[in-house]
Amino acid sequence: MQIKKVAVIGAGTMGNGIAQVFAMSGYEVVMIDTNIEALGRGTQNIIKNTDRMVAKGTLTEALRDAALKNITTSPALDSCKDMDLVVEAATENVDIKLSIFKKLDEICKPETILASNTSSISITKIGAATKRADKVIGMHFMNPVPLMKLVELIRGYATSDACVSEILACTQTLGKTPVEVNDYPGFVANRILMPMINEAIATLHEGVAGVSEIDTVMKLGMAHPMGPLQLADFIGLDVCLAILRVLHDGFGNPKYAPSPLLVNMVTAGYLGVKTGEGFYKYTAGSKELVVAGRFAKS
Repeated sequence: MQIKKVAVIGAGTMGNGIAQVFAMSGYEVVMIDTNIEALGRGTQNIIKNTDRMVAKGTLTEALRDAALKNITTSPALDSCKDMDLVVEAATENVDIKLSIFKKLDEICKPETILASNTSSISITKIGAATKRADKVIGMHFMNPVPLMKLVELIRGYATSDACVSEILACTQTLGKTPVEVNDYPGFVANRILMPMINEAIATLHEGVAGVSEIDTVMKLGMAHPMGPLQLADFIGLDVCLAILRVLHDGFGNPKYAPSPLLVNMVTAGYLGVKTGEGFYKYTAGSKELVVAGRFAKS
């Protein structure tokens, strides 16, 4: 099967980024979200991103216009019925994902490949919710999607070789580098990244060093482009917590237990960039990195 038509479920940061890269690579794309306002925001984000690329000279106006013409939007899952590939990029919640995949299995034609952008949830479990587990695969894009080259391709227990080969080739057409991994909690990226972020939060919680000091050590000492606490804010502290809980539950190992500080911050609603405050305080239009008041040195 040649993939030509792609549906992306979810118009949030990851969803609109995925829709953009497929559209820029010549695929017909429908971006689906039950929230009409989210669809509007997602579309505007794609327009802003492609306009910025034109301004920087990395994209021509003609290619931008062609990419935008490739994208339509819809609030209904039924819009997936004629798609060759569906990429789910909904909230990182297992019950929501299982519900979506059960519905997609009923709606989509038998040969349609169903992919999830999940960052930690079992592809095997998702596939088992359908009658086409051989055609269910993980496509874990990195954020921001238009810029990051890596895509983790997660093979579920029943995912077929044919499906993996098809999606590997498709991913390469996007200008991305696919890396095939097996289906275990956190896969590779988050199994390694999240314990590091969690340890940075524990280091802060125990008073070993402050927010900017921890991030500076990792940036200057380990050549990380962004410190782990700033990165946690960028990812979303709620997402970090959800992934750590998947790791903790999946392995039953206490080393993956989320820091109490992280749990408290999520409970209080301080989720990072998306809420305006996490370990740092974020002001619209400002690029200055300001440590949040509760963590600032007196």
